Amino acid sequence: MGNRANIVVVRENGTHELYRTGWAVGIDLDLLDGPSAFLAMLPELRQDGWWLGDIMAEGGVLLDLGRKVLMFFAWEGPSTELRYRAAVFGLIRAAWPGWDVRWLYDGPAELREYVGLDPEYVRCRDQHRSQAPLLAPDDEDLAWPDPGGVVITVGTDGCHVASDGIAHPVLEGVSLLDRLVDDPGHGVCRLHVNSGIHIDPQRRRLGWWSLPSSPQAYRVPDLWPGWRVVFWQDDWEQHIRVGGRFSPTPFDAGEEARAAVLAAAAERRAARAHFRAQRTRHRTAPAHPLGDGPAPV
Repeated sequence: MGNRANIVVVRENGTHELYRTGWAVGIDLDLLDGPSAFLAMLPELRQDGWWLGDIMAEGGVLLDLGRKVLMFFAWEGPSTELRYRAAVFGLIRAAWPGWDVRWLYDGPAELREYVGLDPEYVRCRDQHRSQAPLLAPDDEDLAWPDPGGVVITVGTDGCHVASDGIAHPVLEGVSLLDRLVDDPGHGVCRLHVNSGIHIDPQRRRLGWWSLPSSPQAYRVPDLWPGWRVVFWQDDWEQHIRVGGRFSPTPFDAGEEARAAVLAAAAERRAARAHFRAQRTRHRTAPAHPLGDGPAPV
């Protein structure tokens, strides 16, 4: 698996252990079975002390067993989707009674800060940031029921949608405004996007939100000097109230969403079990050294 995530376990005595997994996409689903089941997965993970940085950490989990704190983040998975986020958090909190469940918006840096390590170790500040492409209303990337993407509203009449396959466009800073000038945009965005920005050029105010984690999220005010920047975290409804041009199609965030998340979790458990079985068969299969009879067919 190429989707990497760190898992940190803080023991009751304050020491911590660092693990790495290649199952980052959907790591939020692994939390639905509660702390005992999650801890039981650790022996199969790699423990090598390698902290993934901003660019490579597609997810992360921290369990503080003494304080009963659960912290996690992801780039992909139902917790990063408008339709399912509330259901995921409700199911996780039910499976972790008595735990303080927290989402990390800044990713791996916050994991390191929690255990008292320098967050700069995982920063990629000098990394060149590509600009997120602006998408036309008929772009094939927007044809799915839950396409993701970033809605950008400007004042009362501007509406654009950018790809979410690259860093959040808010990290481009004020240069983002220049890119929007020639973009025909959308009339109204009714898509189930997973991030958004509202820009008020007249009053030089900006509000933004994101369901996936966004490395260096708390650095955004530095990139918009002279602007009042408000981070709404995952409160996408704030955008609806101030933007006017963002009005996602209504959806069932209750029982229907919970059923879909539970079904996805069951599929993931089956996939992990199949993977473990294949790995066990591979390890226990008899060896066939070269030159010792014909190769197996």
